[in-house]
Amino acid sequence: MELAGDGSGRDAARILVLGIGNILWADEGFGVRTVERLAADWRFPEHVTLMDGGTQGLYLLPHLENADALIVVDAIDYGLPPGTRRVFHGDDVPAFLGAKKMSLHQTGFQEVLASAMLVGRCPPTLILVGVQPECLEDYGGGLTDTVASQVTPTIDIILGLLRDRFGVEGTRRDAAADIAAPAIARDAYEGGRPSAEEACRIGDSRILAALSASEV
Repeated sequence: MELAGDGSGRDAARILVLGIGNILWADEGFGVRTVERLAADWRFPEHVTLMDGGTQGLYLLPHLENADALIVVDAIDYGLPPGTRRVFHGDDVPAFLGAKKMSLHQTGFQEVLASAMLVGRCPPTLILVGVQPECLEDYGGGLTDTVASQVTPTIDIILGLLRDRFGVEGTRRDAAADIAAPAIARDAYEGGRPSAEEACRIGDSRILAALSASEV
């Protein structure tokens, strides 16, 4: 889902800021939630696109092929303390995305980068902004406090990269825009979560019950 891109800049380098991850599994949603917040609070020239890439995998390939620069925002398992931020450039980006795969979405995005490279249409500039997750095994859960506290500092990093690397200045919106669909916007999604007693936090309880029955 494309989140933003307005203003001027038709002849400038096309920049894609891409949040990837799965909001259904706690800190897995960090990249999506960060870009969602960035798009809600800031506006940019039209050559800058902010996108919720979710877990779309190869469906993202056309968007990469049309970009001159790619900034990926994701939860990355560096094996470091939760909430640790790291920024990588160039060849280090696919290396770290594939070093310790946490879920299928990372495998899928590895394929996207590999496919773009194979046809010679990978963005020349690659940047990865990643944060070490704390919890990934909480189905229906939101960001942990540790990782949520890194959303604003990560946005500051992205704004700095856009300004210092590409000469792009964001403009603060007067009021936050409603970017995500209401049901999955972070406040509604996390605020409307049922209690642990009312919900299964490790998967679909119907499937889990069927699996348990088959083992008997």
